Amino acid sequence: MEDKEAKSILEAILFISAEPVTLDTLRKTVEIDKYNTERLLRELVREYSLKNSGLLILEVAGGFQMVTNPACAPWVKKLLSVSVPKRLSQSSLETLAIIAYKQPVIKAEIEAVRGVNSDGVVRTLLERRLIKILGRKEVPGRPLMYGTTKEFLQYFGLKDLSELPTLKEFREVDIPEPPEPAQGEAGQEETPVHS
Repeated sequence: MEDKEAKSILEAILFISAEPVTLDTLRKTVEIDKYNTERLLRELVREYSLKNSGLLILEVAGGFQMVTNPACAPWVKKLLSVSVPKRLSQSSLETLAIIAYKQPVIKAEIEAVRGVNSDGVVRTLLERRLIKILGRKEVPGRPLMYGTTKEFLQYFGLKDLSELPTLKEFREVDIPEPPEPAQGEAGQEETPVHS
């Protein structure tokens, strides 16, 4: 099979697939060796990137996927009248970060880091398929262990977990200081009201 024909087939497969397609699946489907499959995919990725079209081919979640160019998003949304995927709350992001960096992790470990009950947040992340149950920890009570999913990688546009920023990179980010406490009319600091 000639390269041009193989590339057309790879492009068609990626176009119709709603999920990332692994290199191995593409290789078996097109019936060419791994080296040539990867070479042709890299050429397709480069070609789509260079022509700056409405579509891109990205390597995400352990496979390759054809996606719309983010620059075209406003018009695609307008045509489809589709709302932006529901954003994650601050508590969901915190919990997801803990799970991503510490997996496999149990709920008690998540709550120890966050300092608050995480039942609802964990349930929401499970429903959105951003995390999954990996099994049970071999300790008394046999609590459930959680880890991230392929959908997590897709949501954040990552190839794999190695693309997560390191803790050192987080420390290097300039985080603004919180604002000073509000002053009362008499120059006294206001005290928070506890209910």
